[in-house]
Amino acid sequence: MVRPYFIAIAGPSASGKTLFAQTLREAVHAQAPGLGLALISEDSYYLDQGDVPPAERERVNYDHPDALEQNLLLSHLHALRAGEDVEVPVYDYARHTRAPHSERVSPAPVVLVEGILLLAHPGLRAFFDIRFFVDTPLDLCLLRRLARDLDERGRSAADVLRQYEETVRPMYFEFIQPSARHADMVITGGGRNAAALDVVMRLVLSHQAARPVAPPP
Repeated sequence: MVRPYFIAIAGPSASGKTLFAQTLREAVHAQAPGLGLALISEDSYYLDQGDVPPAERERVNYDHPDALEQNLLLSHLHALRAGEDVEVPVYDYARHTRAPHSERVSPAPVVLVEGILLLAHPGLRAFFDIRFFVDTPLDLCLLRRLARDLDERGRSAADVLRQYEETVRPMYFEFIQPSARHADMVITGGGRNAAALDVVMRLVLSHQAARPVAPPP
C-alpha cells in the first residue's frame, strides 16, 4: 500500500487552523477528486470529564497539555499508518466532556491533523511528515474565539474573557508560541492564505505522485 502522508497544522486557538485544513481539503479534492484525505482535530482528544462535577468542568485548564489525551491521538495515527480504522472521540463542548459516541476514521493517503498543542508534544511532532504553524495575532484570535463561543457554544462573553485571561493567553506563551520553532513552515494571514494553501496543495499532490509503496507493517 502507499504510505500515508501526515500533516500537522498547529497554532493558537481561533488562529484559522480548522479553516486552513478544510480549505486545503477542498482544494485537493478539486485538483485530485480521487485522492482520499482525512481530517482529525486534536480537540477531539480532550480528556473525558464525566467524573468531574459540571460546575467544576468550566474551571479546567483546557489549554494545558495535561487536558488532552495526546498519547491516544498518537496511537490512532500509528494505527492509521498501519492501515487500521480508528474510533476518534467526539467532544461535547456544551457539557465540557466527551460524547457517548465516537467517529470512525479510516486510513487515507493524506491525513490532516489540526490542534493548538500538536507541536508541543515530542512524540506527535516527530510523527508528522510535515508541520505547519498558523501564526495569527492574539487580538484577532480573541475576537474570533469570542464570536465562535457565543454563537456556537452558548457561552457568555464574561466566561470567554475570563478563560482567555486565566488560561488561554498564559498557555499560549508557555506552550504554543514556543512550539512554533518545530514547524517546517509558519503560515501568516490565517486560514485563507492563498499562497500558503497553494504551496501545501502542490506539496501534497507531488508527494502522492512520487510516494513509494511501503512494505507491510
